[in-house]
Amino acid sequence: MTDIRQSARPVPNRPPFFARVQALGARFLVISVSVLLMIGGAVGGYVLGHDMAMRPLADANELIGRLQPENQRLKQQTLSQATTIATLQGELVTVRTTLKGLLPSENTFNVNANQSLIVAGGHLTIGLIGPPSNRAITININGKQYSAVTGDVFNVSPDPATACEVRVQSFDMFSAAINAVCSPK
Repeated sequence: MTDIRQSARPVPNRPPFFARVQALGARFLVISVSVLLMIGGAVGGYVLGHDMAMRPLADANELIGRLQPENQRLKQQTLSQATTIATLQGELVTVRTTLKGLLPSENTFNVNANQSLIVAGGHLTIGLIGPPSNRAITININGKQYSAVTGDVFNVSPDPATACEVRVQSFDMFSAAINAVCSPK
């Protein structure tokens, strides 16, 4: 008789070769999925990083686009103001020149024919005797007559403590421009 007993050893349902292949396949599957997840994470990180890096650049380009028209307007306004300033400066020079012609400089006096002026703080009396000629004028300084041409300088002492200088600046047929300055000796 045969004893049919079951052995204590389990009977494998699959052959050992198939189990090894299946174990290797599971490892391969896990490794493949892990590698694919790493590659996906790297690509996703790159795309996200690129997007985050490009956003400030796009914002800056948008801001530049909005500011360019204002910049052009301000440049035109600056150019217009510079033109206006140049025009006003030219007018100012003209006005100053005209004013200097109308108002003589300090201590310069216009003396008409047969007119006398008390000048230099009351120290001098200057008069133009008769109308000026083409070449010379006759002036009276504190009672003394002098014949003078443009550029002549007369040093006069009205009193011992004062020295005065009288200069003929210019003259025409009707008047003479005379500069008179007095100072203590």
